[in-house]
Amino acid sequence: MADHDFPPLKNDLFLRAARGEETERAPVWVMRQAGRYLPEFRKVREQHEFFKVCQTPELAKEVTLQPIRRYSGLVDAAIIFSDILVVPQALGMEVLMNPAPAFPDPLTTPDDIKKLKANVDVKKELGYVFDAITLTRKALNGEVPLIGFTGAPWTLFMYMVEGGGSKTMQKSKGWLFKWPKESKEVLDRITDVCIDYLVEQVRAGAQALQIFDSNAGDLAPHHFHEFSYPYLARIATTLRTRLTSLSLPQVPLILFAKGANHALAHLAITAGYDVLGIDWLVEPSLARSLVNGKVALQGNLEPNVLYGGREAIEREVKRMCDEFRVDGKTKGWIANLGHGITPGVDPEDLRFFFECVQKYSANPTKTA
Repeated sequence: MADHDFPPLKNDLFLRAARGEETERAPVWVMRQAGRYLPEFRKVREQHEFFKVCQTPELAKEVTLQPIRRYSGLVDAAIIFSDILVVPQALGMEVLMNPAPAFPDPLTTPDDIKKLKANVDVKKELGYVFDAITLTRKALNGEVPLIGFTGAPWTLFMYMVEGGGSKTMQKSKGWLFKWPKESKEVLDRITDVCIDYLVEQVRAGAQALQIFDSNAGDLAPHHFHEFSYPYLARIATTLRTRLTSLSLPQVPLILFAKGANHALAHLAITAGYDVLGIDWLVEPSLARSLVNGKVALQGNLEPNVLYGGREAIEREVKRMCDEFRVDGKTKGWIANLGHGITPGVDPEDLRFFFECVQKYSANPTKTA
């Protein structure tokens, strides 16, 4: 759908910051903001299995809107409720959520590659996501922009081989060492699906896109540059070309390569993204110097600060806002956590976080 088919946007703070512009204050949202910390979300989950919510556009819309309603005027972007593991599902793999993600039949050896679908029609396999995006964009009525997303190829590959989350990544890293050629074949196939998936999200109405490489920091730097970076760069380059050829908007692209702070300078110059998300393990001032104004930044409050009480939240948010300033101004920065919000957070403490960001990131009012 074209942008003129949707209500006009009333709050473009997030989009302006993503373009690197100076803003009157930092826009703010949090990863996993539609999720288990909200009692209204838990009520939906009492009635519906996790992937049922993802696959039912009306339910996905409802869950996406829950934090926007609760924090109206405080949060500056919505992110469509879905899961990165819908891409492996589209490739033909079974994924269960009970409660952590589990693959009953993971990729054990290269012989298992043949179990993946050779050609994936994302409109057929993931059409429910696109329907949810369109419904949600209309229901937002222009209050804030809507973000679409996908998992990054390396992170998805890790799940597909490990059969779920893993601290050691023995199996997935074993593939990289034993079968590098076959690993790259799988990464290429995941990348192709991710690109098609993101194109259709923009067509459906997504106003920005985030790529989650949640396991990027688990690779040694040289392996990151071999098994993650090339696919991240291809997503950005090919996606932009495809959007142009289809006369679709060139929406801001956000890359969150968690833990890959060693690559920030390289990513800023060569990867093709507008915004780099950073975790809490790098100081904002260092991140600013590394990207050298080439991209905007997003992040990076330690998520567990939200358990520390109001005094700690205010202190740490003020520190974050001060450190992200450029020449005393808020510019090219989207406030967020350094990773997703966790289930035990008090929703009212998150409200206080949003309020503190608005207070401490505000630029001085210009006087005549």
